[in-house]
Amino acid sequence: MAGKEHFYALTVEWTGNTGSGTSGYRTYERAHTIAVAGKPVIPGSSDPSFRGDPARYNPEDLLVGSLSACHMLWYLHLCSVGGIVVTEYVDRAEGMMVEDASGGGRFASVVLRPDVTLAPGTDEAAALAAHHEAHEKCFVANSVNFPVTLEPVLRVQQPAD
Repeated sequence: MAGKEHFYALTVEWTGNTGSGTSGYRTYERAHTIAVAGKPVIPGSSDPSFRGDPARYNPEDLLVGSLSACHMLWYLHLCSVGGIVVTEYVDRAEGMMVEDASGGGRFASVVLRPDVTLAPGTDEAAALAAHHEAHEKCFVANSVNFPVTLEPVLRVQQPAD
Protein backbone atom coordinates (compact mmCIF):
# COMPACT_ATOMS: atom_id res chain seq x y z
CA MET A 1 0.00 0.00 0.00
CA ALA A 2 1.39 3.39 -0.98
CA GLY A 3 1.78 6.06 1.70
CA LYS A 4 -0.85 8.72 2.09
CA GLU A 5 0.02 12.18 0.91
CA HIS A 6 -0.95 15.29 2.86
CA PHE A 7 -0.91 18.78 1.38
CA TYR A 8 -0.45 22.01 3.32
CA ALA A 9 -1.19 25.43 1.84
CA LEU A 10 -0.58 28.79 3.42
CA THR A 11 0.10 32.37 2.45
CA VAL A 12 3.09 34.38 3.60
CA GLU A 13 2.64 38.10 2.91
CA TRP A 14 5.28 40.74 3.47
CA THR A 15 3.75 43.71 5.32
CA GLY A 16 6.96 45.65 5.96
CA ASN A 17 7.06 48.12 3.08
CA THR A 18 7.55 51.47 4.81
CA GLY A 19 7.13 53.42 1.58
CA SER A 20 10.27 52.79 -0.46
CA GLY A 21 10.24 49.00 -0.69
CA THR A 22 13.62 47.35 -0.42
CA SER A 23 15.56 50.37 -1.67
CA GLY A 24 18.01 49.88 1.21
CA TYR A 25 18.80 47.31 3.88
CA ARG A 26 17.53 49.59 6.65
CA THR A 27 14.53 51.02 4.76
CA TYR A 28 12.12 48.13 5.15
CA GLU A 29 10.67 46.13 7.99
CA ARG A 30 10.86 42.36 8.07
CA ALA A 31 7.19 42.16 9.14
CA HIS A 32 5.02 39.57 7.48
CA THR A 33 2.01 37.42 8.18
CA ILE A 34 1.52 33.68 7.86
CA ALA A 35 -2.05 32.75 7.12
CA VAL A 36 -3.92 29.49 6.71
CA ALA A 37 -7.59 29.57 5.75
CA GLY A 38 -9.83 29.43 8.80
CA LYS A 39 -7.02 29.91 11.35
CA PRO A 40 -5.63 32.91 13.23
CA VAL A 41 -2.90 34.82 11.40
CA ILE A 42 0.64 34.45 12.77
CA PRO A 43 2.60 37.72 12.93
CA GLY A 44 6.12 37.10 11.64
CA SER A 45 9.41 38.91 11.34
CA SER A 46 13.06 38.00 11.20
CA ASP A 47 15.19 37.32 14.25
CA PRO A 48 16.12 40.58 16.03
CA SER A 49 19.75 39.87 15.06
CA PHE A 50 18.65 40.47 11.47
CA ARG A 51 16.64 43.67 12.09
CA GLY A 52 13.50 41.79 13.06
CA ASP A 53 10.75 42.69 15.49
CA PRO A 54 11.27 40.76 18.75
CA ALA A 55 7.50 40.83 19.41
CA ARG A 56 6.82 38.67 16.33
CA TYR A 57 7.59 35.04 15.60
CA ASN A 58 10.58 34.41 13.36
CA PRO A 59 11.13 31.36 11.13
CA GLU A 60 13.65 29.93 13.58
CA ASP A 61 11.11 30.14 16.46
CA LEU A 62 8.56 28.39 14.29
CA LEU A 63 10.95 25.60 13.27
CA VAL A 64 11.85 24.79 16.88
CA GLY A 65 8.17 25.10 17.82
CA SER A 66 7.15 22.75 15.02
CA LEU A 67 9.63 20.11 16.19
CA SER A 68 8.45 20.45 19.78
CA ALA A 69 4.74 20.37 18.94
CA CYS A 70 5.12 17.41 16.57
CA HIS A 71 6.91 15.40 19.25
CA MET A 72 4.33 16.33 21.88
CA LEU A 73 1.38 15.39 19.69
CA TRP A 74 2.89 12.01 18.79
CA TYR A 75 3.80 11.41 22.43
CA LEU A 76 0.32 12.20 23.72
CA HIS A 77 -1.21 9.98 21.04
CA LEU A 78 1.06 7.05 21.85
CA CYS A 79 0.37 7.48 25.56
CA SER A 80 -3.39 7.61 25.05
CA VAL A 81 -3.46 4.40 23.00
CA GLY A 82 -0.89 2.73 25.28
CA GLY A 83 -2.69 3.27 28.58
CA ILE A 84 -0.16 5.86 29.81
CA VAL A 85 -1.98 8.72 31.55
CA VAL A 86 -0.26 12.10 31.09
CA THR A 87 -1.64 14.93 33.21
CA GLU A 88 0.83 17.70 32.27
CA TYR A 89 3.35 18.29 29.49
CA VAL A 90 5.73 21.25 29.10
CA ASP A 91 8.67 21.35 26.69
CA ARG A 92 11.34 24.01 26.99
CA ALA A 93 12.93 23.32 23.61
CA GLU A 94 16.04 25.06 22.31
CA GLY A 95 17.61 25.24 18.88
CA MET A 96 21.06 26.36 17.83
CA MET A 97 21.63 28.02 14.48
CA VAL A 98 25.12 28.74 13.17
CA GLU A 99 25.92 31.48 10.67
CA ASP A 100 28.66 30.94 8.14
CA ALA A 101 31.10 33.45 6.64
CA SER A 102 28.75 34.21 3.74
CA GLY A 103 25.97 35.36 6.11
CA GLY A 104 23.94 32.21 5.50
CA GLY A 105 23.79 29.37 7.91
CA ARG A 106 21.89 26.39 9.19
CA PHE A 107 20.50 24.83 12.31
CA ALA A 108 23.13 22.69 14.03
CA SER A 109 20.80 21.07 16.56
CA VAL A 110 17.56 21.18 18.50
CA VAL A 111 17.08 19.80 22.00
CA LEU A 112 13.60 18.92 23.21
CA ARG A 113 13.17 18.87 26.99
CA PRO A 114 9.69 17.55 27.65
CA ASP A 115 8.77 17.64 31.34
CA VAL A 116 5.91 15.19 31.70
CA THR A 117 3.70 14.51 34.71
CA LEU A 118 2.11 11.07 34.85
CA ALA A 119 -0.91 9.88 36.81
CA PRO A 120 -0.15 7.75 39.89
CA GLY A 121 0.51 4.12 39.02
CA THR A 122 1.63 4.86 35.46
CA ASP A 123 4.37 2.64 34.01
CA GLU A 124 7.35 5.01 33.87
CA ALA A 125 9.40 2.72 31.61
CA ALA A 126 6.57 2.64 29.07
CA ALA A 127 6.20 6.43 29.34
CA LEU A 128 9.91 6.86 28.60
CA ALA A 129 9.78 4.38 25.71
CA ALA A 130 6.88 6.35 24.22
CA HIS A 131 9.23 9.36 23.91
CA HIS A 132 11.59 7.36 21.75
CA GLU A 133 8.78 6.03 19.58
CA ALA A 134 7.31 9.53 19.21
CA HIS A 135 10.71 10.79 18.11
CA GLU A 136 10.93 8.06 15.47
CA LYS A 137 7.44 8.88 14.16
CA CYS A 138 7.57 12.70 14.19
CA PHE A 139 7.06 13.92 10.63
CA VAL A 140 8.96 17.16 11.23
CA ALA A 141 11.96 15.57 12.97
CA ASN A 142 12.19 13.06 10.12
CA SER A 143 12.37 15.97 7.66
CA VAL A 144 15.28 17.98 9.03
CA ASN A 145 18.98 17.41 8.38
CA PHE A 146 20.31 18.18 11.85
CA PRO A 147 20.12 16.24 15.10
CA VAL A 148 17.02 16.57 17.26
CA THR A 149 17.74 15.14 20.69
CA LEU A 150 15.50 14.36 23.64
CA GLU A 151 16.11 15.09 27.31
CA PRO A 152 12.79 14.00 28.85
CA VAL A 153 11.93 14.33 32.54
CA LEU A 154 9.16 12.18 33.98
CA ARG A 155 7.32 12.97 37.20
CA VAL A 156 4.62 10.92 38.83
CA GLN A 157 1.73 12.90 40.27
CA GLN A 158 1.27 12.25 43.96
CA PRO A 159 -2.00 10.49 44.78
CA ALA A 160 -4.63 12.63 46.44
CA ASP A 161 -5.35 11.71 50.05
